[in-house]
Amino acid sequence: MINSILIANRGEIAVRIVRACREMGIRSVVAYSSADEDSLAVRMADSAIRVGPAPARESYLNKQSLISAAVLTRCDAIHPGVGFLSENAAFAQEVTDAGIVFIGPKPETISLLGDKVQAKKTARENGVPVIPGSTGSVEDAKAALESAEEMGFPVIIKAAAGGGGKGMRIVREAGEFERTLKMAASEAESAFSDGTVYLEKYLEDPRHVEVQILADSHGNVVHLGERDCSVQEKHQKLVEESPSPVVTPEMRASMGNDAIRLFKSLGYVGAGTIEFLVVGDEYFFMEVNARVQVEHPVSELVTGVDIVRDQIRAAAGEDLGLSQDNINLRGYAIEVRINARAPGRVTNYLPPGGYGVRVDSFLYNGYFVPPNYDALIAKIICYGDNREEGVRRMERALSEFVLEGVPTNLDIQKRIIGHKTFQGGNFGTGLLASIMEEVA
Repeated sequence: MINSILIANRGEIAVRIVRACREMGIRSVVAYSSADEDSLAVRMADSAIRVGPAPARESYLNKQSLISAAVLTRCDAIHPGVGFLSENAAFAQEVTDAGIVFIGPKPETISLLGDKVQAKKTARENGVPVIPGSTGSVEDAKAALESAEEMGFPVIIKAAAGGGGKGMRIVREAGEFERTLKMAASEAESAFSDGTVYLEKYLEDPRHVEVQILADSHGNVVHLGERDCSVQEKHQKLVEESPSPVVTPEMRASMGNDAIRLFKSLGYVGAGTIEFLVVGDEYFFMEVNARVQVEHPVSELVTGVDIVRDQIRAAAGEDLGLSQDNINLRGYAIEVRINARAPGRVTNYLPPGGYGVRVDSFLYNGYFVPPNYDALIAKIICYGDNREEGVRRMERALSEFVLEGVPTNLDIQKRIIGHKTFQGGNFGTGLLASIMEEVA
């Protein structure tokens, strides 16, 4: 039984977890930096505790400060949210060693999945299709070039400990390879304190499709269908939708079965996501995110499953009572991410509403968006009986959204959602680039 949770995160995900705690009768304590003293999560939580100054490394990435905060506020669990320490195996282990419940997978599971090379190996061993590439990390530039030439250009260099597009470089010609390899390794070292990289065959303009998983410690593992995350900007997701326009029922069943088999082999507990690249009627394993995802509301709307609530219940050792036969996908859901382009004070904020519209945000009139953290400031999620209805509802919601005082990507999102190619459903990860070329 979990009675109180320290929320070791900020922004809209902190607000989301506070709300889940309130509904479950769990006391919520928000850990905040000095830049977030006036945040909505701090205002909404039962209690809050300052864990450091504005820089994330001194607050949201400060393991000992967060664990001490949990002890001081008598919390019996820590929810890491997304980003920051949510997939940090060392933090999960230190939390566990302190006698506190870590709301996420076991430390050893996080460690295995955090190493992209090892995760790919584990997927292959479990019969999950993987993208052709190096069987291990790249350590010798000459051998790596030979491997790249063997699989054929273009190839992509990826950080083994990475994500979010950092330490990721595409190489189209042999002459560019060694220089690009050094750049990718240097970027990976800077971003993750680990310069290990590996090679994959680069798939031109694929679909990016992920499958949502929920698992408990009683052996129950189910998937909640797929989310299509193909609309991206520099490998950062902008739009997510479920179901995917290109995933057939047969492919969905196959991907779901592969995901369940992999997660069962790991003894996985909690919420997680397996990401695939889809080309034609083939799909290939890319990585696992061992945490709740920013885009989880999309799956919640089409399944009726409260993912954050069940994530907490699983961490508490409860039997979720879920079976795949009871998971039904109904209708269509779409999410767009509203990102700040610069810091600023919100002078006028009016989120959209109406039937089938949900907004997850931490904004309010007068709030100052600080410059220190991720750009995401709001998520608009719409539901419809089918894709056409859901997309039209999103167009309406975006037209209603009012946010003044902070520059955002709202106009770009309107352009994407209103574009004929997006509405037609036949596109890949290069959609935004092609749209921006038209604009230019």
